[in-house]
Amino acid sequence: MSTFGGLNTAYTGLVAARQGLNVVGQNIANANTDGYTRQRVSTSALGATASTGVFSQGARVGEGVAMDGIERLASAQLDARVRATAATAGYTAVRANALASVEDSLNEPGENGISAKLDEFWAGWQTLANGTDTAAPAALLLGTAGELVTQISEGYQAVSNEWSSVRTDLDNMVSELNGAAAQVAALNVQIRQSLATGGTANELLDQRNSLTTTIAALTGATVTEQADGTVNVLVGGNALVSGGTAHHLRVTGARVMQDNVSVQLEWTDNAQTPVSMASGEIAGALSLLGPASSGAGGALAEAAASYNSFASDLADKVNAIYSTGFTQADATDQKFFAVASGTPAAQALSIVPQASADMAVRASSDSGAYDSTIADAIAQLGAGFAPDGSVIVSPSTVWSDFVTKTGVLTQTELQSASLASSMSSGAANQQLSNSSVDLDEENVNLLMFQHAYQGAARMMTAVDEMLDTLINRTGLVGR
Repeated sequence: MSTFGGLNTAYTGLVAARQGLNVVGQNIANANTDGYTRQRVSTSALGATASTGVFSQGARVGEGVAMDGIERLASAQLDARVRATAATAGYTAVRANALASVEDSLNEPGENGISAKLDEFWAGWQTLANGTDTAAPAALLLGTAGELVTQISEGYQAVSNEWSSVRTDLDNMVSELNGAAAQVAALNVQIRQSLATGGTANELLDQRNSLTTTIAALTGATVTEQADGTVNVLVGGNALVSGGTAHHLRVTGARVMQDNVSVQLEWTDNAQTPVSMASGEIAGALSLLGPASSGAGGALAEAAASYNSFASDLADKVNAIYSTGFTQADATDQKFFAVASGTPAAQALSIVPQASADMAVRASSDSGAYDSTIADAIAQLGAGFAPDGSVIVSPSTVWSDFVTKTGVLTQTELQSASLASSMSSGAANQQLSNSSVDLDEENVNLLMFQHAYQGAARMMTAVDEMLDTLINRTGLVGR
């Protein structure tokens, strides 16, 4: 290497140190930026070029440092784990929140729950059976029955409202998903162009990584990297994003809870291809919105079906006894509860008698005004006994079983959501520990590159002084 070559070696050191300082500054400036991944200058030593001939000098030192690029210090493995755990956390969180809302609407156990009102209802029939005057106890009983019917209707409506809320959330999730997919496709194009022209796309990669994590949390999607720097995003094995192309999804089906009417998710450009999701917030919402199916359907529709079953069971068992009684006007085959046809039983349940005089509580037309047979038989339903003394399933037991089932299901989902959230947080923390900016480390790097720059500058000064002596002072010694 000639003496002039030393200037080039020093210059490469200056350039590398300056670029290192620039990258450190970028890291420090984005220390608090969400989704930013720290960067490092990648360098390699320039080897000596081979030379032959009379003036070759044998062993030669290198020719400085080459700046290979700016590395983004991310981990594909940690990023994939964040996406996977986010999908599981999203699925369980949606289900847990909806079921917790249904459980809260039950008001069980407590004085405002249906269990307490059922106890008052059975006690009202017993009071009517024990009384010598039917007017006051009957009026109180009708008031209690009205409150019970209202509570059943309000409970069913709470489930229906939660269904509608989840349905609206599902529309919003799909809109968010389509928007994120379009952005990933656009970023794919920008990243591919930037890398193809020898540039860096680290900040664009950060944006894309954040979006793919959002998509994974919504759908459980998988991400595969391509050689040109783009990524393909797959949902259920089908491409949501492929290079610069984004495919969209849409929600079809009922907008309010109806029997045997489901909600579907389909591709906008190919509705015949099924959309398969096992995790993610959208999958959690779809699992809640499915129609009832003998206990194995959508959780909200199953809860609504349980309300209807309970209301029908209560009406049937009370009416079976009440219809054998006679009113004061000797009318028989009356109903205490009425259920409008074509309407969910829990919403359509109503009280037929409007006053004590309308009550059919006499066992026969010949019995006295204070006959307690009918009222006592209905009161025994609360304890689980039929009029003939046989043991039956009380409406109170039916309701208690529903409350217990709902509570167990809710607690199971809450525990799953808590565990999934913990795993997701752990994965995110591991990702941050690898990719986030450490200001102490950056300060050390700042000093390192500063001293490297100063050293390269001093080397250039030394070479310059040598050349000055060689060019301007050679031959002047001794004069």
